[in-house]
Amino acid sequence: MDFSPVWISLKTTACASAVTFVLGILAAWAVMFIKERQLKAVVDGILTIPLVLPPTVAGFFLLYLFGARRPIGSFVEDVFGFRIAFSWFATVLAAVIVSFPLMYRSAKAGFEQIDQNMIEEAKMMGLGKWGILWKILFPCTFPSILSGMILSTTRGLGEYGATAMLAGNIPGKTRTLPLAVYSEVAAGNMDRAWIYVAVILGVAFIAVWIMNMTAKADREIKM
Repeated sequence: MDFSPVWISLKTTACASAVTFVLGILAAWAVMFIKERQLKAVVDGILTIPLVLPPTVAGFFLLYLFGARRPIGSFVEDVFGFRIAFSWFATVLAAVIVSFPLMYRSAKAGFEQIDQNMIEEAKMMGLGKWGILWKILFPCTFPSILSGMILSTTRGLGEYGATAMLAGNIPGKTRTLPLAVYSEVAAGNMDRAWIYVAVILGVAFIAVWIMNMTAKADREIKM
């Protein structure tokens, strides 16, 4: 039994979750301070679109940008001597792109529920945008942020299409759990496929349970 897909998925998910957590909160915070409605709608649409795109389409765009002979990919390889496509880093990049909208929209929804009078009072007291984020927005919307992190983490763990396009399905290198399930089913090894499926189901169940318990605790505190 090859457990490398489990290890690769855990590493990928951990790294992608950390990046998505930071980028999602910062993006929601930045969009919150955009005053022009049309510009805000455009930016929000761009940040959200990976959520509604088929993963293979998202992977196509990633491969177009980060492929060995493509703009960003060739620049990184020429300058740093590192090829993004079909590397482990590509699995992280794919997971970040497809899971980012969940973190972003959860944080944004939480920020929009904050009383604007509280924010205006904070500004009058000399608190800057950065201080508003960490002293008001983040503590007051922590349940929403935690839910977004859990959802984005599980989405990253289950990512298949974009990963297959950008990182490929290389055993011991880029073969994550979803890719391992596909490979084992294609090879007729249903018993091995079930083991990988069980790992994914177990992690997903634990994540949903934590999210539900957090929401329940938050409701009890507010009551």
